[in-house]
Amino acid sequence: MKVLIVGYGNMGKTYANSFISSRFIKPEDIFVLVRNENFRITESTIPIANFSSITNKKISDFDIVILAVKPQDFEALAQNIKPFLKDSQIIFSVMAGITISKIESQLSCPKIVRSMPNIPTQIGMGMTVFTASSNVDRKELFIIQNLINTTGKSVYVENEKLINAATAISGSGPAYVFYFMQSMILAAVDLGFNESEAELLVNQTFMGSVAIQNSYSLSNEEWIAKVASKGGTTESALQVFDKGSLEQTIVKAIKAANDRALELGVIS
Repeated sequence: MKVLIVGYGNMGKTYANSFISSRFIKPEDIFVLVRNENFRITESTIPIANFSSITNKKISDFDIVILAVKPQDFEALAQNIKPFLKDSQIIFSVMAGITISKIESQLSCPKIVRSMPNIPTQIGMGMTVFTASSNVDRKELFIIQNLINTTGKSVYVENEKLINAATAISGSGPAYVFYFMQSMILAAVDLGFNESEAELLVNQTFMGSVAIQNSYSLSNEEWIAKVASKGGTTESALQVFDKGSLEQTIVKAIKAANDRALELGVIS
């Protein structure tokens, strides 16, 4: 299987490195296409070319073409590569806001996979939600999911609208976690810990909490009950959360992110 990665920013690098480190694809079967003529890749095993020098034979040789460019660069990219694509190739997009129908119309390709990864893909702990056009068969979906899973875990959805919801949940989600962590660090410093101690307290608390939740088949509500004894310190904190309608605020914030993802999809 040969893979062409168009664009070599964070996601392009992540996929190339994950495919190689997992031994799912050989380095010699990966090719990178970029716009900048002066761009160089430090990993000498990965061949590279720019848009102006790519040939018909080169692009048509690949089984999967990964579009890892910025959404605003897609139309210019489409004009460059459209003449060289063929119907049997799978176009795999990680571009936010660019719909399957738009990719199909711009590239005239029937097999499209659209995905929404998040930043932990860079360390193999990512969460990716993906969907596909009806022309992508079950075997091809299985291949794509195996590729994605070299960067973490994935969920396939039939409804493309859920890609926007995934943007609001797992795509933006790490920032919500970092926001809550930073708030806890500030509180720890305010209570007397120095900054490095506060960071250690909070970071280990988050890692340990996720690890223990994954180790047992208990719900989040059950874990909260285990930690929050009646009349104790945890209950006092949770009462403040409830009084401030924190749960509703989080839901409202995620809905705002989803609305913005829908707007960007319309704009694009």
